[in-house]
Parts: sequence; structure tokens; C-alpha cells
Amino acid sequence: MPAIERLPKKVRQEQLKRTIEQNPFVTDEALMKQFGVSIQTIRLDRLELGIPEVRERIKSIAAGVDEVRSLAIHEVIGEVIDLQLDKSGISILEIGTEHVFQRTGIARGHHLFAQANSLAIALFNSDKALTASANIRYIRPVRLGERCVAKGYVRPTSKKGVARVDVRTYVGDELVVEGHFIIYRFAAKDEHELHKGGVPDAHRD
Repeated sequence: MPAIERLPKKVRQEQLKRTIEQNPFVTDEALMKQFGVSIQTIRLDRLELGIPEVRERIKSIAAGVDEVRSLAIHEVIGEVIDLQLDKSGISILEIGTEHVFQRTGIARGHHLFAQANSLAIALFNSDKALTASANIRYIRPVRLGERCVAKGYVRPTSKKGVARVDVRTYVGDELVVEGHFIIYRFAAKDEHELHKGGVPDAHRD
């Protein structure tokens, strides 16, 4: 593998700033690999440019998000850092030892599903929401220490109380999980309808 060409400091810092503006979730480690310099150099570049570390950038993004209504915030798997109810949202899940198979260090699929599914439910400005169906595709294994960024988008349907949600999960710029959900949303006063007729057939729209 050919060595990465070292850029002049000014050029590197300009590209570094542009990279972080395009992807605020990028880590110092990923930037180190991208620019072929030490982690200390990346940190010094950020300090000179006045760019905070990734956790501070995430916190600043999360400060202005809508509040989750359809479930308790601790029930969302991952940290919600962007939420526009009934439109879109983003959550981040750091893959730790509790998420992986001990022998392989590969993330268990149900954790990745739970991140995508709970984000899909959290998107709605409703008292409650339920998953009617889910179609998940795991594109490549996710490993210990990786950061999963799930991005969800609401796709309204013509059927009342039913919506489609597309969720795509990335590690860096690489798509690792793709999910398509049918979500039934309802107010607390309508909960008795579930006992009468069940979740409506979301596919007849």
C-alpha cells in the first residue's frame, strides 16, 4: 500500500476543517489515517483551528434537538444527537465490549437492529409508536471500538397513522446496515384500538 503524501501544514488544515464541516462525527483517529500524520498533529491542528474534539461537537449538535415523545429517552439505543420530529433524526452508538461476541469482537446483530429500530420509533411526534414490520440488511460486520451513526428519514404513506422509515447506519463513510420499517403511530387515547383490531395492515396504502 503506497504511503500517503504529506501535505503542507496550511493545505492540511484547510482540508481538515472542510472534512470536519462535512462530517462532524469523524474521529481524530480517522483523520490521522486520512492525512497520514500522528494523532498529536491532528489534535494540534484542531486546537489551532479552534475546532473542539468529536464529543464536544456531538454535544453542540445535540443541544438543539427536539425531545423524544414516543418512548422514554433511555429506551433509545444509542445517543440521539439530531431529531426533527416526523422528519429525520440521527443517533450514535459506540460499540463496546457489551455489544460484541467475545471471541470475534464483532457486534451482535440485535444491537445494530435495536439502534435502527428505536431511532425509527423515536422520530414520531406521537404518544406512542410501534413497529409493524422491519426489513434489515447487514452489509458488513461492525467491530469493537467502531462508532455507528444511524440516520433515519420518515416517508409518509396514504394510510392514516402509518408511516415508513428508512434508516441507514454508517461507520465513517461506509454503509454497514440498511433498514426499512413500517411504523404505526397513535395517541394514548387510541390505545384501545390495538386490542380491538390490532395494528392496521400497513401494506395496504
